[in-house]
Amino acid sequence: ILRWLFDAQIHVGDQSLLVREVLGNAFGLASALGGMRRKVWAWPVGILGNLLLLTVFLGALVGSPHPVTMLGQAGRQIMFIAVSIWGWHRWRATRAAGGDASEGAAVIPKWATNTERAGLVVAMVAGTLLLTPISLLATYGMARGWVEFWLIWVAVDLVGVPLLWSAGYYATSFMYVFYGCFTLVGFFVWWRTRNLEAQKTRVQTQFPDVTVEVTDVKKGRA
Repeated sequence: ILRWLFDAQIHVGDQSLLVREVLGNAFGLASALGGMRRKVWAWPVGILGNLLLLTVFLGALVGSPHPVTMLGQAGRQIMFIAVSIWGWHRWRATRAAGGDASEGAAVIPKWATNTERAGLVVAMVAGTLLLTPISLLATYGMARGWVEFWLIWVAVDLVGVPLLWSAGYYATSFMYVFYGCFTLVGFFVWWRTRNLEAQKTRVQTQFPDVTVEVTDVKKGRA
């Protein structure tokens, strides 16, 4: 099975797509959907996608049918896996604590503070100068529950499409186009969720549940 998975290709006209590339992007899309719904399972699913794409971008180094090797993209997958393991742990801990959990979700979306936004800008500039993938910031922002992380993904997708297409990774470049639209929708979904949660908090603060106090008084008299 592993040998078949490694060599299998899908032929479209005179072009061919690696099944591993298609599956890796499918796992990535499923992870993005889970992230939009703030589900912990989004992280391990995304890690599986990263592992598949890692083998794809290593190309000729691992005897892949696709001869193009992209070490930068391969290294990026390794860094994604490392950050995703941390994000997976953070969301599991948050959900277990119940502090930010809401209706089965692992986190409640929030805007980054001005200090955190400044840190993101500095990290983006430094990452560009040091050739560090900016998309790692998006993964980090997702782990922190920042609404802004979706916009970073949109920017990454805009840059990634022409790069991957020129290297012949057509399935991944096509998925990046879809990701761009999907992540933009995710931004508005998290923005709306953040506003709803903020409104719920204001209502609870202004109109506390007095039944708890009445029950406590009755118990005290008893």
